[in-house]
Amino acid sequence: MTDPLLISRDGAVATVTLNRPDSLNSLDVALKEELLAQLRAIAGDTTVRAVVLAGSGRAFCVGQDLREHVDILSRAEAPPLDTVREHYNPLAQQLATMPQPVVAAVRGMAAGAGAGLAFLADLRIGGPSTGFLMAFANVGLAADTGISWTLPRLVGHAKATELLLLAEPVSAAEAHRLGLLTRLVEDDDAVGPTAHELAARLAAGPSVAYAQLKRELAEATTLTEALAVEASAQATCGRTTDHRRATEAFVAKQRPTFEGR
Repeated sequence: MTDPLLISRDGAVATVTLNRPDSLNSLDVALKEELLAQLRAIAGDTTVRAVVLAGSGRAFCVGQDLREHVDILSRAEAPPLDTVREHYNPLAQQLATMPQPVVAAVRGMAAGAGAGLAFLADLRIGGPSTGFLMAFANVGLAADTGISWTLPRLVGHAKATELLLLAEPVSAAEAHRLGLLTRLVEDDDAVGPTAHELAARLAAGPSVAYAQLKRELAEATTLTEALAVEASAQATCGRTTDHRRATEAFVAKQRPTFEGR
């Protein structure tokens, strides 16, 4: 039986690959549970300094496995959307709070919860085949996997409303224009290597500072909160070896080397 999730390492970069290509990497219970477990393990591994999230085959992830979902709906005793609290909410929380930078290699379609996973990454790389679809309304559902939080932050409230209510596909070029994609490469085969190259660059950077930058962006909703988080984050960064040595290197007009501590 094929593993639904593949984990590989290249130095300080961990690559997490959704591996159900025959179903376009749709999310069944087994994949959701394994993905959450592996993300938690990676988050606690200080030797991992950047993460790539990818999908095998011709799609990134088309969201919930609807065949499994239909089966659940047919069993009256089973609450049909418990998976949101049991799986999608913990997944969203885990991805959003990963201390490492996360780069999504979005080759092909990212729909529904699959788009949600991509939006929770810090950076997204796409190619000509990349597309996004807020498919929830098409099956009579509201958004989940953090999309009601991430999408307005990426494209603004009005555009997020349009994408969610009309549930129309977003092309790669439009996704790049809107800010859903960080970078758009010309060849689909370059999506994965570009994502890995960017992750490797981040893995060589100041890991503690990256974690605190992510915390600043995620936690503050008012200026007062932002200032408090910034003071705490800077205090944490100021105690690192990376900060001291980088400052010394700057004064000496040298290139700093970051150790992630």
